[in-house]
Amino acid sequence: MRNKDQGGMNLLGKGAVFNGELKVNGSIRIDGEFEGHMEVSESVIVGKTGEIKGDIAAKDAVIGGTVNGNIRASDKIELQTGSHLSADIVCRGLTVEDGVFFEGNCKMSSEEPPKDTKIQAKRQMGGTEES
Repeated sequence: MRNKDQGGMNLLGKGAVFNGELKVNGSIRIDGEFEGHMEVSESVIVGKTGEIKGDIAAKDAVIGGTVNGNIRASDKIELQTGSHLSADIVCRGLTVEDGVFFEGNCKMSSEEPPKDTKIQAKRQMGGTEES
């Protein structure tokens, strides 16, 4: 039985286009086009036809399509064969299958990643949060 506060699986189907900020309680599968910022309490699944332009924050991410943006996963990221990822990623675990295009940086840590990837980037560049 599912807890009322726990969301189920949501879907942005093939041919659908969404622009903006999306917050999901549960998981989401993207088979269409998404542009913006996405915060998901559970898993983000990008199907083979899915395209994301923007940042993703989730517990887990499974990428089978195309992502241009940053991904922050509190647990793991899986890059499936044929996926195309141009992003910086932060996660605890990473699986990369054969035939993946990945361009970017990866930081793996057992610590909870920071919620604001811009702050993290400034810290890596030697700046402060206020700059």
